[in-house]
Amino acid sequence: QVRLVESGGGLVQPGGSLRLSCAAFGIVFETNTMGWYRQSPGNQRELVASITPSGDINYADAVKGRFTISRDNAKLTVYLQMNSVKPEDTAVYYCNSESHYTKRQRWGQGTQVTISS
Repeated sequence: QVRLVESGGGLVQPGGSLRLSCAAFGIVFETNTMGWYRQSPGNQRELVASITPSGDINYADAVKGRFTISRDNAKLTVYLQMNSVKPEDTAVYYCNSESHYTKRQRWGQGTQVTISS
């Protein structure tokens, strides 16, 4: 059964840090581009960061210099290190996988991140 399971969300004060994790089950992890998306109320889901099987990384302009995406192929896990967070980072964060060969996408259930003092 294919599953992407996010963890690490929560409530953080502005300027703080948070690390999200996404564990993958049932996919050939090393041949998937892994990504983090987010969606806040009233807005469309948007790409935050992605990392290809070869390690190429893409960030949304809003998070460049603050967030870092990484992957551990041995642990079938992708991470999102969030530093210097801002209230506008508040959203549900979703893990995404896309097969390099079939382009099929999978989604996790999402984890809430709230930035507030």
